[in-house]
Amino acid sequence: MSSAKGTKDNNLVIMAGGVGSRFWPMSTTEKPKQFIDVFGTGRTFIQMTYDRFKGMVEPENVWVVTSEKYADIVAEQLPDIPKGNILLEPCRRNTAPCIAYVSWRIKAKNPNANLVITPSDHLVTDVVEFQRVLTSALSFTAETDAIVTLGMKPTRPETGYGYILADLQEPSLRNKEIFRVDAFKEKPDLATAKEYVKKNEYFWNSGIFVWNVHTIVNALRIYEPDIANIFESMMPVYGTDKEQEKINELFPKCNNISIDYAVMEKADEIFVFPASFGWSDVGTWGSLHTIANCDANNNNVIGENVKLYETKNCVVHTTEERKVVVQGLDGYIVAEKGNTLLICKLEEEQRIKEFSAE
Repeated sequence: MSSAKGTKDNNLVIMAGGVGSRFWPMSTTEKPKQFIDVFGTGRTFIQMTYDRFKGMVEPENVWVVTSEKYADIVAEQLPDIPKGNILLEPCRRNTAPCIAYVSWRIKAKNPNANLVITPSDHLVTDVVEFQRVLTSALSFTAETDAIVTLGMKPTRPETGYGYILADLQEPSLRNKEIFRVDAFKEKPDLATAKEYVKKNEYFWNSGIFVWNVHTIVNALRIYEPDIANIFESMMPVYGTDKEQEKINELFPKCNNISIDYAVMEKADEIFVFPASFGWSDVGTWGSLHTIANCDANNNNVIGENVKLYETKNCVVHTTEERKVVVQGLDGYIVAEKGNTLLICKLEEEQRIKEFSAE
């Protein structure tokens, strides 16, 4: 990852603690979605996340917060970042403690740091526009006490995402592309989602945040003082061999709360940067079918030796070295990994967790 002028204060935080197996049998609790190559490109989700920040953030300013059991796989997949920048949670406590930990850890190293917080398992297809938006947002938060979230311009009435209602009447003074947030909306039903899409002030909540380190630390002090006190008390041990021991002791005492509930829905200086750079959280096999390239029969095929006959509207993901022949299917998932083969109706995908547990 090449360095760029003016990026020494820019820090990237990749949240990679998820344990989801929604892409079973490819993903499992031992190797969840963020560590697999869903698209057959040779790069996993977390590697693609790292790649899209090239030139914006130096490797020594890239941080990953993950579970203890994924420490080795993170180090293996992101060999350029210092091992000391892989922060290990002893248990799951949602995103507010995760963000608090890494924010105080970065503050101990650089109190002027500017942070981008991103999930590890999302897709971005227009990296040039993504970098333009993030560079602009980082300049904004470096000069203000603003908390910025990226809002994706919706392309369909999606019920799987939360929404952001923006006040588009007047942009911020320092950046004409950034607006105040009026409200955060929970994942809607289809009728409500259709109403949102008709109006231009609703945006998908991407879960990507930009802020200065002192801004988020102060917000947590105000709105989640119990969490703030825990990580403030650790200031003497950050970056030392005692850090992990103290984290193992204190992290489980944190409230289990998301950053949305802890800060975003309470703080005053909350802004949204409406953007469009081909974003998706690729949360399901069905969403992969929606965003990936399909053939003339609306089949999404990832695999070297796949033959389809009289088959349409399917996702076929078979990357292991074997010949796969599918005939006569309509609207199915066909996926294999190791000694497991999944054949499931796309419309029944929500049952995959049930199947994978058997």
